[in-house]
Amino acid sequence: METKVFRCPARHGYAVEASPFFPGRLACAASQHYGIAGGGSLLVLDDTPTGPGLARRWEWSDGLFDVSWSEANENVLVAAGGDGSLQLWDLHRDAPLRLAKEHAREVYAVDWSQTRGHDAIVSGSWDRTAKVWDPTLGQSLSTFTGHQGVIYSTIWSPHISACFASSSGDGTLRVWDAKAGACRLAVPAHDAEVLTCDWCKYDQNVAATGSVDGSVRVWDLRNPRRPLHRMTGHDYAVRRVKFSPFSGNMVASCSYDFTVRFWDWKRESALVDTVAHHSEFVCGLDFNLHVPNQVLDCSWDETVKIYTPPCLSGAGPRP
Repeated sequence: METKVFRCPARHGYAVEASPFFPGRLACAASQHYGIAGGGSLLVLDDTPTGPGLARRWEWSDGLFDVSWSEANENVLVAAGGDGSLQLWDLHRDAPLRLAKEHAREVYAVDWSQTRGHDAIVSGSWDRTAKVWDPTLGQSLSTFTGHQGVIYSTIWSPHISACFASSSGDGTLRVWDAKAGACRLAVPAHDAEVLTCDWCKYDQNVAATGSVDGSVRVWDLRNPRRPLHRMTGHDYAVRRVKFSPFSGNMVASCSYDFTVRFWDWKRESALVDTVAHHSEFVCGLDFNLHVPNQVLDCSWDETVKIYTPPCLSGAGPRP
């Protein structure tokens, strides 16, 4: 498996996201001292024939835990900070375009809506609230309460306008209607903290969760009394799950067990590949929308990696 590596000494990766505009561009949110203390860095990388190189770098006074690109402006992205802030960045400016600080604790999740006609940002915080913002990151448009634990993940539906999901330390997956300002569904997804959630790109009713219990679960939101599938194999907490934009059957997960795993969630023997190329927690994971089956990840081992796993390259599975 060919792997391209970018090293960022003394910065521990928390999130990585591919640009929706440029095939070889990605952003990484990273922190000093594993996010426990110190500052953070927001990195923009460009993949080149000789490997990924640094296109832009900003420093922040607190750790950075998530990042998301604007869907309307190729130069703009938003980052989530441990100081309770969201920062709006432009590749042509040295300072943030806008700083918003309404959350009372760490902001652990941020996502920019992909649905046509709905340009908005959603954030999730350890203060147990989610907030929706306009794309200029002015005063928040609405605040959503209901989770009984910290919020680890917030993500817009790619299908339904103004609909987002959140996952929390209270063990639930929730689905929210941003227009109505209401929670439409609360799923008791795991008996442990739920660190991540994602929407299937091919079915608006399907979502996945990943938990401290080491499992990935796939849900039909029309009948959430039990998961469609329970996928086990990770030795420790699942930090992030991502559905493939190229295959309706494929979901990927990364974990504190140093691995990234790929699952065919419609099969009984769901695990199709395990990539173990990190030496620390793997916290960030994404698929490149422009390069079929290319995966991006980042780890506390101070690296960002770009690769196509064997199960997606035609080389066959490697459980």
